[in-house]
Amino acid sequence: MMQLKKLDGSLVVSLFLLGVISCLFVHSGSVVFEQYTSSFIIKQSIFYLIGFSMMFGVAMLDIEQLKKIGWPFYGLMVLLTVGLIVAPESIARTVNEAKSWYQIPFLGSLQPSEFLKFAFLIVVGKVIVAHQEKHVRPSYLTDLALLLKIALIVIPPTLVVYKQPDTGMVMLYMAMILPMIFFSGIHTKLLVAFTTIPVVIVSTVVILYVQFNDFFTEKLLGKLSGHQVSRIYGWLQPYEYPDSSFQVRQGFLAIGSGEFTGKGYLNNDVYVPEKHTDFIFSAIAEEFGFAGGAFVIMLLFFVIYRIVLITVQAKDPFMALMGAGISSLLAFQITQNIGMTLGLLPVTGVTLPFLSYGGSSLLSNFMLMGIVMVIHKSYNGYMFTYRK
Repeated sequence: MMQLKKLDGSLVVSLFLLGVISCLFVHSGSVVFEQYTSSFIIKQSIFYLIGFSMMFGVAMLDIEQLKKIGWPFYGLMVLLTVGLIVAPESIARTVNEAKSWYQIPFLGSLQPSEFLKFAFLIVVGKVIVAHQEKHVRPSYLTDLALLLKIALIVIPPTLVVYKQPDTGMVMLYMAMILPMIFFSGIHTKLLVAFTTIPVVIVSTVVILYVQFNDFFTEKLLGKLSGHQVSRIYGWLQPYEYPDSSFQVRQGFLAIGSGEFTGKGYLNNDVYVPEKHTDFIFSAIAEEFGFAGGAFVIMLLFFVIYRIVLITVQAKDPFMALMGAGISSLLAFQITQNIGMTLGLLPVTGVTLPFLSYGGSSLLSNFMLMGIVMVIHKSYNGYMFTYRK
């Protein structure tokens, strides 16, 4: 009980409020147009109860215990992720051209790539801290060795996830790991080079699309799956590819029709496929308008604010690295999900944290919040610090 008293109360309350909002709109998004025989509210409520239990369970650990479970958990998740390649359709069926889930009787599905986030966070953090302790005055060579170690840990399972295909999950891994590398203390010139590479790649892709569209279409898009290509064209040219952009256009219409205060709970009349999952923000904005959408965004970013505040007070570098990775991951995920709902970013299948329906995503995020609670209780910090 003393351990639970050291948890961050404002984070617990925020997650509870997000849980209430999630259950309400998972219900709304799944029953209004009678897409399904029943609402998903019961399952989502159960996922939330399990999620809170997992968060409290992780929070009961200390830093050394977290470090000990890092490698075994990483090995298990990599094994499960690779296992999807050879798993028969009876236990791992293909959904929307992606083979990313194990089917578990009575429980639903398990997506191991979601839990790789937890494994990557701990293992990469351990490797960076071990490097810092061993090389008090690191050289360019030792820093390159660190980057190579991180690459060997992250890239093989990430390539497997990309091949499923799940581009959105790969983006989440990068959003979490890159800030950890940035704060690892490696030489500034290496950081600049490390940052320049993706900027150059993105700029080149944009130039090819604008100036050399035929080459872009044949050489670049030709390497992607049909599902990925349709999503890209649905985003870049929504009115020329109405089938591919249908979900985005409907989501944008739902958000706009909500105006400032919305149409009221369950009073939505714009059909959006899978409204209770990736596009749950469109249901919130349609039924409670700009005011409701703004409240949800503020609540989500309050969670990130608390994580950042807890992280900057952490005295242990391992805890600080994990906090940086978690806050960056959630910030990117929120921006990507709401951005794609508004048509500003391509649809990647990234969920809205703590709101979208789905057990694996919700539970993995609660495990990350458990790590935040471990960081918080380690110094028993406060929301505001008084200084003379």
